Amino acid sequence: MKLFDGGRAPNPRRVRIFLTEKGVEVPLEAVDMSAMGHKSPEVTARNPLQRLPVLELDDGTVITESVAICRYFEELYPEPALFGTGAVGRAVVEMWQRRIELNLLSAVQAAFRHLHPAMKDWEVPQLSEWGEINKPKALDFCRFLDAELAQRDFIAGDSYSIADITALVAVDFMKPAKIAVPPDCANLLRWHQAVSARPSAQA
Repeated sequence: MKLFDGGRAPNPRRVRIFLTEKGVEVPLEAVDMSAMGHKSPEVTARNPLQRLPVLELDDGTVITESVAICRYFEELYPEPALFGTGAVGRAVVEMWQRRIELNLLSAVQAAFRHLHPAMKDWEVPQLSEWGEINKPKALDFCRFLDAELAQRDFIAGDSYSIADITALVAVDFMKPAKIAVPPDCANLLRWHQAVSARPSAQA
């Protein structure tokens, strides 16, 4: 088994945090995305979409997409349960995971990819207007999330989950995207401080 890893990019980081929370070690093959390593023949042969991370199993099976990789390891190592427990618990985690992906992470990524000069060869065409449009989208969702976190410690309930992992990488990625969490989002900032203190956040 081998995990093709893309460093500090949000999706590879999601998988590393997840594996750390599980206490699972997987051999990593570092891919330098800044040098376009994700477009190399080695990665392309495994994932024609040229995106990371990529998990290759011992039998040659390839799994791409960060959440799909995390689900695979959840099946192998069900404790701690990071996708929720029971029908309702799993559905609530899935709901929040999707909300974070669609309303926060995607907006932050769009702002970064369409505004950062280093992304001009990655995002073709790079549309600065679209990048600017996504900044307030991210801020609006931060305020929505702040109101929700007034009622609980974690994104999807009383337990840390994949939704917290996705939200953590999204909020952290706001910095290179030059988006600041609104200072009045005290609950969101409290949550971020707590999850950032977990050892897995350094993965």
